[in-house]
Amino acid sequence: MAESKELQQIVERAVAQVFDRVLPRLQAELVERVLAELPAASADSAQTGAGSQVHHGHGNLVQAVASIHAGSSQKEILRALLEAGSAYGSRIALFVVKGGAATGWQSRGLGDDDAIKDFPLDMTAGPAAHAYQNRVVAPANIAEMDRRFVKQFGGPENEQIIVLPLVLKDKVAALLYADGGSEGVLDGPSLEVLVLTTSTWLEVASLRKQAHKDFADAGASMERMERPEQPPAAPPVQTVSSFADPFAAQPPKHIARKPEPEPEPEPAEVVEVSAHAASAGAAASAPAAAADPFAGMSAEDADTHRKAQRFARLLVDEIKLYNQAKVAEGRRNKDLYDRLKEDIEKSRSTFQKRYGTTAAASGDYFQREVVRSLAEDDMSVMGASFRK
Repeated sequence: MAESKELQQIVERAVAQVFDRVLPRLQAELVERVLAELPAASADSAQTGAGSQVHHGHGNLVQAVASIHAGSSQKEILRALLEAGSAYGSRIALFVVKGGAATGWQSRGLGDDDAIKDFPLDMTAGPAAHAYQNRVVAPANIAEMDRRFVKQFGGPENEQIIVLPLVLKDKVAALLYADGGSEGVLDGPSLEVLVLTTSTWLEVASLRKQAHKDFADAGASMERMERPEQPPAAPPVQTVSSFADPFAAQPPKHIARKPEPEPEPEPAEVVEVSAHAASAGAAASAPAAAADPFAGMSAEDADTHRKAQRFARLLVDEIKLYNQAKVAEGRRNKDLYDRLKEDIEKSRSTFQKRYGTTAAASGDYFQREVVRSLAEDDMSVMGASFRK
């Protein structure tokens, strides 16, 4: 028994030493990868939205990302997101999504940190529904937001807001609301970097916990092996491990209206991510794999296509964020391309430089995203001068 405990301590020390060496390098790599997914101008926050007065530099954004990486538990990571995000949005609030319903957790700039706690956000319409259903950033006007939310917390002076989805294992686990308040501070691209960073780091933290658990199980197995006179224990049933839910400190006071039930199972917890969850999810989604448009491609080509799709979406979302008035006028007058030609072609050039010579070039993802997102799938609003 003493030897088993000593062996377990040796294993635990070895694991700790490995993580101490690997984590700093992993943090730096995550910063680079997250920033690389956004246009350079967005990552540097050089541009500003309508009414925005933000002029944060690349260095400050990297420091904000590092503050999220400094968190080791769910609550620390999510609070770091809110603290860092408050520099890029005067008023921000985090809503946890469970079973298709969104409930407030904490906020910054809306009163005290718990001002939003237990608030049931309407998920049936508006930017919250759009961000949840499409897993994309949803810039909007405050008039489109949940009326109960606006009545209780008011809105920004310039009326511009943004809702960002926090995605874990292909599920929207939370929504981040942000607006400029009375100061007009609203930097959507930087907030998107922070949300992407938070999502990635929550998964890393989960995998780290799972690794410790696996090594502990290995130590227990060695201890059983040293006692052959006892019958071997039945193999442990694999279960989905998860962190303690940071949003479950108190039961919700309200019950939000739920949309129609979705055909696929909802995520049980905001951060139920682990190695076991990944394998279980892959088995459960096997029937859907047949509908995967990249199913016949190599893993490398499929990954390139998916990254190209995400990059095109980010570019077009940025155009919408900074040109909301032009977008509305262009749709109304059916001359959207003429009004946004410079922005569209500049972003098209950025996309082509990154993916124009890759396997994803044939997908024409930027063009398709312009029509889908800017024109809402109505080609006529682009105008006669838009190239088909």
